[in-house]
Amino acid sequence: MRLGLALGYWGRGPEARHLALAQEAERLGYDSVWTAEAWGSDAFTALTWIGAHTSRIRLGTAVAQMAARSPTATAMHALTLDHLSGGRMLLGLGLSGPQVVEGWYGRPFPKSPLTATREYVDVVRQVLAREGPVALDGRFHPLPYPGDDGTGLGKPLKSITHPLRGDLPVLLGAEGPKNIAQTVRIADGWLPLYWSPTRTDVYEASLGDGLREGFMVAPLVRATVCDDVGEGLLPVKAMLGFYIGGMGHAARNFHADLMGRMGYEEEARRVQELFLAGRREEAVLAVPDAFADEISLVGPRGRIAERLQAWRKGPITDLLVLTADPHTLRVLANLNS
Repeated sequence: MRLGLALGYWGRGPEARHLALAQEAERLGYDSVWTAEAWGSDAFTALTWIGAHTSRIRLGTAVAQMAARSPTATAMHALTLDHLSGGRMLLGLGLSGPQVVEGWYGRPFPKSPLTATREYVDVVRQVLAREGPVALDGRFHPLPYPGDDGTGLGKPLKSITHPLRGDLPVLLGAEGPKNIAQTVRIADGWLPLYWSPTRTDVYEASLGDGLREGFMVAPLVRATVCDDVGEGLLPVKAMLGFYIGGMGHAARNFHADLMGRMGYEEEARRVQELFLAGRREEAVLAVPDAFADEISLVGPRGRIAERLQAWRKGPITDLLVLTADPHTLRVLANLNS
């Protein structure tokens, strides 16, 4: 099981610690470093900055939002950074949810998310393969543009730049059962948002009988080496409270739905109710310690070492560690060596 460093996205401004953390992770032998985006900092710029100040560690987006860019624009970002970094790019994509897609990007959330995702990946792969002009008779991402409000002069084009790798890995952040099953078919890897090593049955039907060789399963796990487990779980609960309560509508929140499928449906709805009522601190406290604990690695070194064994037993190939603590990075590197 390889280790990766997950940096997430910025808050109020640039995180001064991110570059030093990425460099420390590279020194410790971590395989990859990952950036993200919500509705503030973008994933690719920060990743490029990190790539310019490192030499070996692979560079991933976990995740770049599909609604933010056309698939050809995303492919341009990926092939450019792959060249600049000497072939270190890992392209992680996610559809996001209706509130972000429609509220931030001003685009309709697709009525058929599976089709929209499949078309997006198809176009990205065509650009990277550069076997011919990119064309797709698609519902959501047709190329050339077929609409009556256009000029009708568009024609299929092939990338001027030759991609460094035609097989640059494409990973998908997927939560729903059908979306995960499609990810196994069309992508090179899966980026689970929540993973519990004690509830792998939640994903068994979607993952199928066996994953093909080289397929990445790379969940994000918040990790903290500390003496007080309860205190160490508070940042995990704060993250869960925000995602379950605020990253989606009360009637359509993929994160809350996933928590429900993992055995905490009643608790997920309670967190939503409190968060949407403006009672955010209560929402965070309403996140069950048991759920926060099983999807994270928190506590003294010995406790983390014991729990890490369970993460190694499943299909996980890469553990993306979300932490701002260099000591935690070092402990996990030693435990995983």
